[in-house]
Amino acid sequence: MHFSTKKWIFTKISSLILIPFMIWFLISFVSIYDKSYLEIIEFFSGKTSKLLFSLLVIIAFFFYKLTISEIFEDYLHVEQTKNVANKVLNLFVIVVPFLTIITIYNLN
Repeated sequence: MHFSTKKWIFTKISSLILIPFMIWFLISFVSIYDKSYLEIIEFFSGKTSKLLFSLLVIIAFFFYKLTISEIFEDYLHVEQTKNVANKVLNLFVIVVPFLTIITIYNLN
């Protein structure tokens, strides 16, 4: 299978997997929108919320990486610029979810 085909399939699968997590997050966000800081921390301190939010972040950034790298492929014509942009994107997609998950799991 060609690399572009695999990338297209992963984009479609990750977008489908992302839908239930986004629905959960939107419903949760609406339920905690008017709550106090402590109630929000309590919500994100629950094991289920930590797990679901962590999965949401990982899948969302995976989808983000696939779609942004496709934009780089289409619109950046200088190969060196494209490579640097993809490397910075890879670093961003690893560091930001990692820091977010570490922060969520350190809430108490």
